[in-house]
Parts: sequence; C-alpha cells; structure tokens
Amino acid sequence: MFINNMGDEEGAASKLFNTKVLLGLVAGAGFSYGLYKLIFSGGNHGKKREDAARNISMQPGSLLERVSGLPLVHEKSDLTVNGSTTDELLSKSPNSLEPHHLEMLFSLLQTNPDPSARIQVLVTLGNSAAFSVNQDYIRKMGGLQIIGNLLSDPAFDVRVQALNVLNNLSMNATNQEQLKVYVRQVLGIIETSHLNSDLQLAGLRMLTNMSVTNNYQYMMKSSITLFLSLLVVGNVILQIQVLKILVNLSANPDMVEDILRSQAPVSLVLLFDSCTNTEVLLRVLTFVGNLKDWTTSTNVTEILKHNKDSLYSVLYGDSSELHQKLPLLLSHPDGEVKSQVAKIMT
Repeated sequence: MFINNMGDEEGAASKLFNTKVLLGLVAGAGFSYGLYKLIFSGGNHGKKREDAARNISMQPGSLLERVSGLPLVHEKSDLTVNGSTTDELLSKSPNSLEPHHLEMLFSLLQTNPDPSARIQVLVTLGNSAAFSVNQDYIRKMGGLQIIGNLLSDPAFDVRVQALNVLNNLSMNATNQEQLKVYVRQVLGIIETSHLNSDLQLAGLRMLTNMSVTNNYQYMMKSSITLFLSLLVVGNVILQIQVLKILVNLSANPDMVEDILRSQAPVSLVLLFDSCTNTEVLLRVLTFVGNLKDWTTSTNVTEILKHNKDSLYSVLYGDSSELHQKLPLLLSHPDGEVKSQVAKIMT
C-alpha cells in the first residue's frame, strides 16, 4: 500500500539519491541518461489502453471512465485558522460543495501562509474534483491555474496534494486542454524527484490521465527514456503507473516509432521473467504487444537495429535476451500471461 509522507521536504540531498542519479547508475556503459532529451518526430486501432478510473462513479464511455482516478482522501479536519466556518467548510461532503464553497476554498488557498492549512484545503478540493460537476466549476472560476501555481510551492506535501487535485481535474476533457501547459513541468518534477516518492507517483498519475487520448502524447516524446528507466529502477507501484503511460503511448501508431527509437536500458528485458510481479508482467507484455504490429521501411529498421541503445535493439536485436525469455513464459502459471506471450510470438 502506498503511504503518503507528510514532511515538508524529502530530505537532504547529501543523504538521498535523486532519480536522475539512480537512472544514471542503472543505465550501464552503453547508455547515457542525459541523451533522453532527444526528440523524434510523431488513433488507436484496436490497441489496448489503460482503463484508469476504476474507483470513481462515472458515466459509461466518458473520459472519466477511461482514466485512472486517485482514491478519495478522507481525513478529519481540525483546521481552525479562520474559525468554525472554515472547519465546517472543510468537513463538508465532497458532493455537497456548491460553487460559493469552492470560491471560499480557493480564497483560503491563496491567502493562508500555513502549509498545513493549504494541504487541508487541497485535500478537500481533491475530493470534490472527483465529481464532474465540480471539475467544471473549478475550471470556470480559474481554479486550474491557482492549483497549478502550487506545483512550485516550497512545501513538499503541498506539491504532492496539488498534483493529486490536478490528477482528478484532468479526468475532464475540457480541463485537459488547459492543463496541458503543466505537462512539461510535471515531467520535470518526475525526473528530479526522489525515486518512488509520493511526488513522483502523483506526477505519473496525472500524466496517465493526460495520455489516455492522443491529443497530448506528443508532449511526452522526449521523456520516453525516462519512463523506460523508471520501469527498471522503480518499485512495483511505480512500475505499474509508468506502464499505464507506456501502454497508452504505444496504443497510438503515430508514437510507436518514437518509442522504439528511444534509448532504453538493456536490463529492461529482465522484467520478462516469471519472478516479476504478475501485474507488472502483464502490462509490460501488453506494451510490447502494442509495438509488435509496427511496420516501417527496411532502411529505418536497419538503422534501429544498429543503434544498440534503442528500445528496438534491446527488444528485437540479434543479441536480445528477449528471444530466449519469451518461450519460457509460456509455462507461467497465469493464463493471461501465457496468452499475451503467445500473441507476441505469433
């Protein structure tokens, strides 16, 4: 279970490795993490996408139904900085908040200098943002920008909660059009945050929502190597969230060549093993299965084969260990794993 840490900062840099350092360590001699910024130019045709909003009531077929919703946070408020009126406001049921209540919350958010108070307000806004009507209200009253500004807040947990709110708000297609301006900032947060931190995971959740449609996937092209590297070094919770993004990106034929061109750690193939967490294994098989049908000119294929650091070479090169690992997974105890492997091998 993922546990939120409620400290103001993640710890001294001298005591903790940040994500960038760890990615550099796992990359190996043939892989320069600093090159991941290289960008290569870039419908869903029956490909698998992540159905991401399993924990929230929604209308069938809506965007909300398709994206991953953050479970609602239920915390008892003892915030008293503005008296009982504030207490009552923060303790209201999320689905009972009216526009004037939301306006009061945004006023508190902008005027209260206490980080713990801002966190409490963000928790309340995050819960209310799980309801589509509130998603619209918040956008119309300028709340997206107010919350987005908090991504630069000096308090660690304020940034985490701001991302949690934006995650729920990004389940709305109209909101996504405005929230796209924060995609590159969130990618930067993910890159520089400590590995497996609450902040890193919150950023990945928001980008999962933003990657459900093809509209904003192009903004993540330059970070595909970052995602692939996190997939190798992250814990199971982080791996699953990264794979949700990669599955969504790989379901778009226009993104596949960029994915295959991206630099990838050779150790990625180690995930194709019966010892890998079954949910992680299923998602990584789905990811590779989406890439399988990609076709291009022989010339491009040859170029990718000779680029030893590319994902194409790691997965399909003559020296790739994947050729030996996939047949072994046909004896995996999970039937869906065996089915996915069979599809890739045919």
